[in-house]
Amino acid sequence: MAGYRIGIDVGGTNTDAVILDENLEVVASVKRPTTADTGDGVADAIDAVLAASGVDPTLVAHAMLGTTHCTNAIVERRGLGRVGILRLGAPATTAVPPLEGWPVDLRAAIGDHAFVLDGGFEVDGRVLRDVDDDAVRAACDVMRDEVDAVAVVGVFSPIDESQEEHVAAIVAEELGVPVSRSARIGSLGLLERENATVLNAALMQTLRQMASGFVAALRDRGIPATPYFGQNDGTLMQLDYALEFPVLTIGCGPTNSIRGAAHLSGATDALVVDIGGTTTDVGVLVDGFPRQSAHAVEIGGIRTNFRMPDVLSVGLGGGTIVRAAGEVLGPDSVGYRLPQEAIAFGGDTLTATDIALAAGAAVIEGVSAPAVDATVVETAWAGMRETLEDTVDRMKPSAAAVPVILVGGGGIIAPDTLDGVSELIRPDHFGAANAVGAALGDVAGQVERIYRVEGTEEGRRAARADASEEAIERARRAGAAPSTIEVVAIEELPAAYSDGQQVLIRARAVGRLAD
Repeated sequence: MAGYRIGIDVGGTNTDAVILDENLEVVASVKRPTTADTGDGVADAIDAVLAASGVDPTLVAHAMLGTTHCTNAIVERRGLGRVGILRLGAPATTAVPPLEGWPVDLRAAIGDHAFVLDGGFEVDGRVLRDVDDDAVRAACDVMRDEVDAVAVVGVFSPIDESQEEHVAAIVAEELGVPVSRSARIGSLGLLERENATVLNAALMQTLRQMASGFVAALRDRGIPATPYFGQNDGTLMQLDYALEFPVLTIGCGPTNSIRGAAHLSGATDALVVDIGGTTTDVGVLVDGFPRQSAHAVEIGGIRTNFRMPDVLSVGLGGGTIVRAAGEVLGPDSVGYRLPQEAIAFGGDTLTATDIALAAGAAVIEGVSAPAVDATVVETAWAGMRETLEDTVDRMKPSAAAVPVILVGGGGIIAPDTLDGVSELIRPDHFGAANAVGAALGDVAGQVERIYRVEGTEEGRRAARADASEEAIERARRAGAAPSTIEVVAIEELPAAYSDGQQVLIRARAVGRLAD
């Protein structure tokens, strides 16, 4: 029997929570300040939304969490696990060692246990060098009790995963720690794929600690829900899958907002402007899902090549500090301290929220408009408007006016109209769109792999079928009900660096939550 769903999104300023009924209608939504210990904020949000809804905790069947925890761990260099790196690429790749170009403090956070061992494949699938099992075991002896996870990275492993699988089995036998395999994380491009794989390994312990607090919060409140985490493509993955691929939670905040905006507004194609306490994130809604970036992305100063949403972020939010008679907006913010530090709340820091209240563009129940010099208000308000319009223009597919869905708790600082926008939509519960998006419940699996097709149509059909089956299996492992899974997208591209007999195939399968 279908039950209620709790969706929670942990942001830098606020933790939002919603409860949806079996028809995915919002029953209640709340907003609570994010705490230094994010687990405490999550627990407070769960308590608040249960109280606001009056829903019996035992009737909550699913609980979904979208979190910036992993992103923050990388950016702040804290809470990361120690990682051992086994690159299967000697002697071909010894000129550029693992972690080349990484910031010194981030390298220090994950430790210095990198080995370049025999192995790898040519671009046409031929073996570059066989794996030396004794060398792998010797590296494991060095890393014993020194690492929390191991990243295994093979040259052209997206073409053939067999060497990575073999080495991962040895590591599991020798060390008993989680293993992150690059062929399941990124695409072609050895260094970028290696970086993403190492980050994934570093985050395994990080997300496990966050997950244990989330699960405990549910259990302590008698909620029998199956826990899920948000992915950065706007879908969900169940707990075990998330613990294997924690790097996929990076960027899930903006994608949750985009998915929530689509659900609350009924729109399928639009720009989504998510204004939080610190930043404004603008994404593109295409057929109800976030548009994915076609470019390599940097995370904490590290270049990676795994999938990420196409989102543009600027330093404007409800807590943005206003200086120089309104001429300077941020980029710093008072963040979750807004209720203590903003002038409207009795503090002494002028913020974007104060400007919106003083301009008469926003109303907060129980809060009076602050006394701010009219010239300062006019200058800052014009600057806020210009920032939003410029950001929207940079994400528009053309010069034509486009519909914009406005969401996020900081949405009160936006004007009612913007140049270049055909319609500005503020749906009900827009302040909690991120939590709504986290709770919606689609589960996806995605695969990106190189196949050798020998230039024949039969080979291409077989490759597409294999990729589709793998995407379906990944969706099942992520928590989708098998009978509901279907392949929603499959893309075939020429493989770079190849002899023309190979293709890159991306397949994506989506299904509903398993009961």
